Order: sequence, then structure tokens, then C-alpha cells
Amino acid sequence: MESLPERNLGPGAPRLPVTGFGGMPLSITGRPEEAVAIDVLHKAMDAGMRLLDTADVYCLDHRDIGHNERLMARALATWAGDRSSILIATKGGMIRPNGTWERDGRPASLRAACERSLAALGTDVIDLYQLHTPDPTVAFADTVGALADLEAEGKIRWVGLSNVSVEQIEEARRITEVVTVQNRLNPFFREALDDGVVAHCEKQGIGFLAYSPVGGGRLHKKLPDHQVVASIASRLGATAHEVVLAWVLSKGSNVFVIPGARTEAHALSSVRAASLQLGDDDVRSIDAATFSRAR
Repeated sequence: MESLPERNLGPGAPRLPVTGFGGMPLSITGRPEEAVAIDVLHKAMDAGMRLLDTADVYCLDHRDIGHNERLMARALATWAGDRSSILIATKGGMIRPNGTWERDGRPASLRAACERSLAALGTDVIDLYQLHTPDPTVAFADTVGALADLEAEGKIRWVGLSNVSVEQIEEARRITEVVTVQNRLNPFFREALDDGVVAHCEKQGIGFLAYSPVGGGRLHKKLPDHQVVASIASRLGATAHEVVLAWVLSKGSNVFVIPGARTEAHALSSVRAASLQLGDDDVRSIDAATFSRAR
């Protein structure tokens, strides 16, 4: 398979293929057996994916914390390729009490989460450590300060943020260098475009990691029946999901997509999307189309 298009990940970080692997589906409800999950990760890396995105809370509940990180560590340990070519991005700042999703941005909690992630990943330094989401009960500067401390101590190589605004990005940049921002972006949810986050990151040279790039959950199932997307897909000999991934990638020279996959077929489809060329009219057609979130 031909090499994937690459972009700069962010300040001081390497160039990487524009399509990464989002690990969450392999560890939450409905996850495949471990052997299947590891094979999917192997096939994704064999096909050229080099950014693996995970989080300590990609799991079932508080008893299962670190499941996805441990899974990725086992996949890397048994992969025949060059481990040094893979960049692992994980996150801290959320907790999973009894399966719920809650925020915890306290510096002490973030430090403890980072230590657990280091152990789960079996490494001395995490490539990219991202704040999963701001905690409204904790001063944002205090949370980011904890990330800066972890970076200064050599426990993390680069700092990233997730689910943040332009104002929060700038507040964080006054404390430490921000290499990436991971926010949601797909045709159903365009706030990262409308609120200027993608454009601001592009101007600052910060990589933008688009999560849920095909809509996530139930919404991605609507895409094959969407008239505009289906028409473009048919003409280009691609799937609807590949077209939408290509549309997301068209939104900035700094944009990466990190779709999840539970099967080899879905992972390889995401790889193909990286090289799919949409025409300007195609992009404008999707821009102008309505994507209903209704059930």
C-alpha cells in the first residue's frame, strides 16, 4: 500500500500520516475479543497508521481503567513493524465511576492518572499527553500547570488539549507549549470550524485531531443514505465514510482524523480516505448540505 499523506503534528513534533487510529471502540461496551482487537491494530499499523490515540478512561468502568492503553501496549509489543515509528497519544482528566463519565482536572489526580498511564503503556515517557476535557470546578491554569510540570519532569514529551475553546488554548499557551488540540469535527457537528478553533490552531502551527470524524455512535449510519455524500461517493468509487473523512481533512493543513474501528475493513477504509481527493465543488456541496441529527 502506498504511503499516506503526512502533515506536521505540531510544534517540535514529527510529521505523521493524516489518518490515525482512535482506540475507544476497542475497549468500551461492544468491544471485540482481545485477539481480534490486537489484529485490527496490527493491520492499521501495517497499512500506514502511525498515530494511535487512546485514553485511560477508554474502558468499561473504574475497575477497568487503562484497558485501551494496555491493549495498545500489547499490540505494539507483538507487532512486526518498527515500534519507534509509532506515536502514542493518551489522555487524563476524566474518571469512570461505575461506568459514568466525569471530569477530574485536579493537579494531583492528573499526576496520578499520568503515572497509571505510564505503567499501562509500559513506557518511561508518554509521547503526547492530552487533557481530556477542562474541569469547571478546577482553575484551568492549575490543570494545565500540572501538565507543564509532568513535561518538565520528562514524563510526557508533548502537551495536548481536548474539548477546548480558542480562549482556553491561549490561556494554556501562556503556561506551556500546546502541540495538539483534539476536538470533535464532522458534518453533523461543526463547532470547531464555527468557533474558530481549527483556524486558530492552523495559524499557530498546532495540530488539530478531529475526533468522531464521521459522526460517532448512531450518526455515522446516516451517511450512506445522505444524498450529497452518496452522490460524491458513487462518482469517486469510495464509501460515504471515506468521503466524509476526506472532507474533514480538507478543513485545514493542520487537520488529522482519528476514526475508530472494530474491524480490519473499517480501519483500511479509513486509510484509503487519506488519499481520496475531493474537488472544490465536492467540499462546497458538503459544506452547504444539511446533516440531520434527528433519530
